[in-house]
Amino acid sequence: MVLAFRSAQLWRYARRTNWPLAGCAVAIALIGLVCIKSASLHSPGSAGEFQKQTLYLILGACIMVALSLVDYRNWQRWALPLYAVDLLLLLFILRGGHSAMGAQRWISLGPLGTFQPSEPAKLVVAIALAAVLCSATYEKLLDLWKPLLTVAVPALIILKQPDLGTSLVLVAILTVDLFFALPKLGDFAIYCLGILVVAAGAVGTSAVLKPFQRARLFVFLNPKADLQGAGYNLNQSEIAVGNGELFGRGLFHGTQTQLNFVPEHSRDFIFTVLAEEWGLAGALLLLACYAAILYGGIRTMLAARERFGFLLAAGLVGMLFFHLLVNIGMTIGIMPITGIPLPFMSYGGSAMLTDFAAIGILLNIYSQKDRGVLGNA
Repeated sequence: MVLAFRSAQLWRYARRTNWPLAGCAVAIALIGLVCIKSASLHSPGSAGEFQKQTLYLILGACIMVALSLVDYRNWQRWALPLYAVDLLLLLFILRGGHSAMGAQRWISLGPLGTFQPSEPAKLVVAIALAAVLCSATYEKLLDLWKPLLTVAVPALIILKQPDLGTSLVLVAILTVDLFFALPKLGDFAIYCLGILVVAAGAVGTSAVLKPFQRARLFVFLNPKADLQGAGYNLNQSEIAVGNGELFGRGLFHGTQTQLNFVPEHSRDFIFTVLAEEWGLAGALLLLACYAAILYGGIRTMLAARERFGFLLAAGLVGMLFFHLLVNIGMTIGIMPITGIPLPFMSYGGSAMLTDFAAIGILLNIYSQKDRGVLGNA
């Protein structure tokens, strides 16, 4: 009797799971593994990245499956404690965090590597923000202080690390959720105007951004201004992408990749590896997989049974889309370089696990479009 009940549950889970969404996430991660193998082939300092990323992929897939079984409505109840714990971790980073490459963003885990709290912070903020936006109608513009504060506190702490890219991701999540949550379009327009004013002020002064961050923004406006300095990454990235032409130079045969001309090409610039060695055809295949994930996320939004599920799904879709737009955009020169990883592709355990966790939550929201898979009517 128990076995029959379990079998029925598994059948319902299999029937209601958005398999294309889960499958594309795993497929992209596998493509990323191949690219990381190529990127680390002639980089002694990157030895072991392929093995570690394989472990992160397996663990991430397990987390995706586990969270797909957790009723997403629980996240609304857990939002406050999760938010508090995440803030404590971010504050700890400022004092006792592990530093590398001029930034202090990590907690050392000894032989296991490092943990970057700002990565799961994206997920936690998406959950907390959806919960906050469900707590009121926000008919008055002044009521916006609560969701704005929910995002501003972790965003400012992360900016202090410094990590401009992740701070912008949190703003992107906020923007997407406010677009759907605010009853008056005029209030959203005022919010957008305020964001533009704050952004202009941040770029125009040295009080907010670090010198290297401002240099990256100015190089974006004039890419040829400093090819051996602030513009080096962008110039080498564009060369690598151009080298790929239609079908690429062949796996493990990309000159920019194998000769290490592109910095951080297993991390933030992983797209250049694929574009150079797989060509336009490979890049289009990757973009098709990402498009399938975004489409699956939008279907999840539309399938959500109530406001919290819809806003949570919208925030996660906005997070993934912003990552794609900025990361791929910066490698081809249409976006400033901000150090945002490419979802499921870039080397790094914290980012990989966060991305798979987001997919797991989306899978659960989608699975309950008719009735709860776990027995919740």
